[in-house]
Amino acid sequence: MAGAQSNAPSHTNTGAPNSPTSGVIHVRTRLTADFTVISNALAQRRGSAVTIGVAAYILSVPDGARISIAALCAHFDEGEILISRALRELEAAGYLERRKVRGPNGKVRTQTFFYDVPRGAADRPTPPPPQPTRPRKSAPAENSTPAAAPATDVAAAAAATEAATPPILPPVASPSPPPLGLDEADPQAVVILASLRIVDRRLILSRSEVAELAPAVSEWLAQGLRPEEITGALTTNLPAPFRARPARVLAFRLREAPFPAPPAPSGPPPVTPLPLALPWQTCDGCERAFRAAGPSACRDCRTAEAA
Repeated sequence: MAGAQSNAPSHTNTGAPNSPTSGVIHVRTRLTADFTVISNALAQRRGSAVTIGVAAYILSVPDGARISIAALCAHFDEGEILISRALRELEAAGYLERRKVRGPNGKVRTQTFFYDVPRGAADRPTPPPPQPTRPRKSAPAENSTPAAAPATDVAAAAAATEAATPPILPPVASPSPPPLGLDEADPQAVVILASLRIVDRRLILSRSEVAELAPAVSEWLAQGLRPEEITGALTTNLPAPFRARPARVLAFRLREAPFPAPPAPSGPPPVTPLPLALPWQTCDGCERAFRAAGPSACRDCRTAEAA
């Protein structure tokens, strides 16, 4: 009959011969509730500590819990850039999978799956251990001694076996990620995109996103727009909640370049001649002053003479 297990922490016997003298010394406690099982391959994964922390948190929450970028940013102190980078690393490593699923009402939603073991590693069959081959022993003939095989036959058999065995190729190193390309981007476009967060705190862009949007901003600058006009076009009437990354919203607004302004006239503006004023004349009948091309009677005198 097995003895009862105690939940009390066991004290470390530093005087034991196998006890470590440096480094961490674990004080184990047997947990029966509110604990999470995490593999050492994930907990001891080299790289960002934020990635491991996000993975441990996702493993600890129940099924159906929201693990969007906004929900993770509300739980952790890290910002949106570090959280989204951690999710991309987990997805690239095979721990996280996102699927687009169309519901019965026709709407497309995203389902997120998290694996204890990277996707593909659990489904890979484990090769069986090689079985040792035993050479067959043929019964020697009566009153006969075993003849030694000729050296030429042994060399030929070894050469045939070596030719039939495929060569072992060295592992191919994974290609390094392409550079972000900020060095080739227009510096003025980079400054405009990096300054958008001053106008709206939600417009936080990463280096790769700035490098992707910089050519479109340079095209707007080439059309004669000023930086303040581009900033106003990108930050005016933004949606209250973002349903996508801010870079996708900005890319949608930068998708088409503005219509070019008409060219300015090259010469001086045309001068419209002013009408010349007629000189003053004195009426011969009533001595009234009026304007006319030459000496004559005024309009009233001409009307009276005609009557």
